[in-house]
Amino acid sequence: MTIDVAGSFPADPTGPAGDQGIGVICPYDMALDRELWRWMPAGVSLLITRTPFYDQAVSVEMAKDISDQEEIRAAVRSLMAVRPQVVAYACTSGSFVDGVDGERSLSAAMLAAGAPAAVTTSGALLLALEDLHAVRVAVATPYAAELTDRLAGFLAEAGRAAVSHVGLGLDREIWKVPYAVTCELIRQADRPEADAVFLSCTNLPSYDVITHMERELGKPVLTANQVTAWAALRVLGKGAVGPGQRLLKG
Repeated sequence: MTIDVAGSFPADPTGPAGDQGIGVICPYDMALDRELWRWMPAGVSLLITRTPFYDQAVSVEMAKDISDQEEIRAAVRSLMAVRPQVVAYACTSGSFVDGVDGERSLSAAMLAAGAPAAVTTSGALLLALEDLHAVRVAVATPYAAELTDRLAGFLAEAGRAAVSHVGLGLDREIWKVPYAVTCELIRQADRPEADAVFLSCTNLPSYDVITHMERELGKPVLTANQVTAWAALRVLGKGAVGPGQRLLKG
């Protein structure tokens, strides 16, 4: 006996829907891919790659190594195989270590390698401060003093005043810092005259502390992953997902 099953099954699903893509170049020790995804709205995918491994502690030397322009250009060329609309270099220290000119040169190298648009974390920070009309910045980092000082110098060179800068003195496994330690670090960095607080390092968990600390301090709290996601999404004409976060309200 032959059984006619025609019409007994639903039609094949349509799609898949085409997402807009953000190419992301992370340092080799990045452990917070999931945190970056938390800012992404529907219809946007992160296409993530990493810089080559260097066997060294987090330091000025490491920041210079992981921002080697030839290696960044190679990472961009790899990402362009999947055609992102923008490429983000998601590393604060690697994009501020050589000052404002270094950040601009890094962005130019990404564009020269084929990125349709380029964002760096430190460049995104400057855009966010401009968006918030914030001139005086309290700086909180997980770094040792030399690297924290470099960030303060970068801000000064960009016309922003670092009214304070404090660090945890860490040189490895930054992604393991508990939220309670991060909140206290932000409190120690804040000053009454600060227009905003910036929490540096894309490898320092921050998503859930932002709104909490903004309510406590009564001012914007910006973080490295937040500004990177915000700036990359802005290129796409999209808003980041971060309920209550002041940067994202505009």
